[in-house]
This record gives sequence, C-alpha cells and structure tokens, in this order.
Amino acid sequence: MISLQVNGKRVELEHPTPLLAYLDQLGVNPRTVAVEHNGAIIERSAFASVTLQEGDTIEIVRMVGGGARSAKPTGP
Repeated sequence: MISLQVNGKRVELEHPTPLLAYLDQLGVNPRTVAVEHNGAIIERSAFASVTLQEGDTIEIVRMVGGGARSAKPTGP
C-alpha cells in the first residue's frame, strides 16, 4: 500500500500507479484536466511518464467553461 494526497485528501493505492491509470480509475478524461504533481504542473504530453508514488501530492483540476456576459455595461 502507498499513501498520497489527492486534492487535499489522503488516498491509499495498492501500489505505485501510472497517472493515466489513476485518472482512468476515477473516470476522468485526461484531456479535460490539469495536474500538479509535487508542486509542478505536468504537461499533458508528459502524463504517461508520471507514476504516483508513496508521499506524492497531486492536484487534479477540471477545466470548466461558462459564465455569462452582462446585457448592460457596468460602469459609469
């Protein structure tokens, strides 16, 4: 068993796990997230080279679109 932090929560995995396999296990499309691994943003092209290890800290952030433009200008 290994223990790591994912988005601020303790997670236990059976063994070191490739990042892409972990994202798949979560049902997360790797094209729709940004990942920080031990304080460094991982380029999407490098996801396949990252393996989650004991003590790692991971932040997974989903891209969210949206927002609306105001119909009226705000300001003077």
